[in-house]
Order: sequence, then structure tokens, then C-alpha cells
Amino acid sequence: MAHYAGLAGEVDNGGSVIGIKSWSLDYVVDMLETTDFGDSGKKTYVAGLSGWSGSFEGYKDGAPIAIGTSISLTLKETQTATQKWTGTAFISAVHPNTSVDGVVTYSYDFQGTGTLTVPTA
Repeated sequence: MAHYAGLAGEVDNGGSVIGIKSWSLDYVVDMLETTDFGDSGKKTYVAGLSGWSGSFEGYKDGAPIAIGTSISLTLKETQTATQKWTGTAFISAVHPNTSVDGVVTYSYDFQGTGTLTVPTA
């Protein structure tokens, strides 16, 4: 089984690429219960609407991205061109972080809108 180093990631904010050091993504589907009396006491489901959200973190470089801003995301898993998640999202939260013995970082939460393109390999 192949293992990969997490060496890539990118956020595009209107043509300005922002360097990030970590990201996470939640890609989910609503499961709608369809159980009726004919199901012999066993729950049944169908897939409903899908959605996606997540977060990313990086070092401060200029002004933070404002909440409500629409951004283009390219969340790369590796350096391989096909191993990336892409879509458009809104910034839903900003979390600045600073300490006397550290580098200023910003983490952001995002809510995806529309289609999320998934990795092909």
C-alpha cells in the first residue's frame, strides 16, 4: 500500500494564492430515513443532499480573509496533479492565533457551495 507525504495545499482568494500548512475537509451526504411498516423493523435510507465544509491554517501574510468572502479552493493531497479537491466556498470563521514564542497564524473555517471536484487517483 502506498503512503504519501502531505506536501501540498493551496487556497486561491480571487487570483491571490495563500500558502497554508494544513487543511481538513468534511464531505457528507444527508441520509434520509425511508422506513415503513413493510421493512420488518429494519431502518432503511436513501441518500439526500450532499455538502462539504472544512478548515485550513497558515501563517499571517497580509490582511486576513474576511468572513463571508467567496474563495476558490484547491486542496492538494500530494504533488500529483490529480490528487486534489477543488471547489468554491465561503469563509465562515476566522481564528487568529499568536503567542510570545510563536509565529502568527490564521485558521479559517469554510462552507462549500456547489460542486466539489474529488481526486481521480
